[in-house]
Amino acid sequence: MSKLKLAVQKSGRLNEDSLQILKAIGISIDNGKDQLKASARNFPLEVFFLRNGDIPQYLRDGVVDVAIIGENVLVEKGNNIEVVEKLGFSKCRVSIAVPKGSKAKGLKDLEGKKIATSYPNTVQKFLTKANIEANLHIINGSVEIAPNIGLADAICDIVSSGSTLFKNNLKEIEVLLTSEAALVKSPKISAENQKILDKVQFRLQSVLAGRENKYVLLNAPNNKIDDIIKILPGIKSPTILPLAEEGWSSLHSVINKNDFWNIIDELKLAGAEGILVCPIENMIQ
Repeated sequence: MSKLKLAVQKSGRLNEDSLQILKAIGISIDNGKDQLKASARNFPLEVFFLRNGDIPQYLRDGVVDVAIIGENVLVEKGNNIEVVEKLGFSKCRVSIAVPKGSKAKGLKDLEGKKIATSYPNTVQKFLTKANIEANLHIINGSVEIAPNIGLADAICDIVSSGSTLFKNNLKEIEVLLTSEAALVKSPKISAENQKILDKVQFRLQSVLAGRENKYVLLNAPNNKIDDIIKILPGIKSPTILPLAEEGWSSLHSVINKNDFWNIIDELKLAGAEGILVCPIENMIQ
């Protein structure tokens, strides 16, 4: 039986988050310490643990069928690789930063300057678009130290919380792009493995939808139900069940987490009582 070959980052936060979401969609991986390949116990899938920057080439060559990788790596090295599903974790941005004492405030101030980066293609793309000429110094790792040792006037690197920039006395002046983990596929994936990928994507979509929503149960007097229904979005419409106490009903619905607190405040004002909120493990639509 054919197996879907999935590449993930060998180590680091993206590795941990990738394995976690595989577990969330019911795929158990037997991965021992320092293994470069592991098989799923309960699904036709093999996981390859690879260096992040090498994954796009493995996809192009058809060595692996799919991968979980940061969008920032795709922009730098992943031309023509199709994104199947954005996954909502490992969010970051690719930014240009300069020493805090620098007068530079944006891309236009980097004309003729030296920029240290691990993302030369990404930086050059934005410099060309802005009609700016600068000198790029390609560095793998410890990019933040470059201005402090006189190697560069600015850097371009991944930024998550900004703490690393702060520690190195740097400030962001330009965000080139935002990034998150994505499931991507090889242009050489077989028809048989595409069918397996479709099953993986279906599971992922149900888990991701669950993470974006909360299940809400509440009690309300029957004469307030119409007003409450106008507030509750639901998937189609709220479920309404009569309570043992005459004149009261229980309403069940789903609320997007981004609108959650505002809707809860409106529900209370509309007469809702005994509001219970539960996480959703999977939501299949």
